[in-house]
Amino acid sequence: MTQVDFYTHVADRLAVLTSLSAKALQQGRKVFIYTGDAQLSDLVDRTLWQTPPLGFLPHCLADAPLADRTPVLINHDPARFVHDEILINLHREIPPYFSRYQRLIEIITLEEDDATAGRERFKFYKDRGYPMQAHNVQQLKARKG
Repeated sequence: MTQVDFYTHVADRLAVLTSLSAKALQQGRKVFIYTGDAQLSDLVDRTLWQTPPLGFLPHCLADAPLADRTPVLINHDPARFVHDEILINLHREIPPYFSRYQRLIEIITLEEDDATAGRERFKFYKDRGYPMQAHNVQQLKARKG
């Protein structure tokens, strides 16, 4: 069954996305980033080219020629979900086919409408019995402080 992790109280969604993607790569895992629209897919792609400044996260859009050999894929088309390891959802809706993944990560910002949509998704997964964890990013940063 898919493990669902919520990262909440996020000030910078793309920074958390980059950090979680890098951590997954260090663990030898594949990541699929579901954005919901082409504009956000392009923004995530540009961000991953620039972050970290002195490193590189191998990634591409899911329809790129090297997608089958690239560990981090980005797409807004649910028909292009290609592996079953980690799915990071940046869309405000429940991603289709999420249950085929070993792990689903939801990143919830401080914006009220994003938090509201996140609470609805949390309830959806919980009501269906998915194993869940919530990580308050502000508290985690304060502890590392």
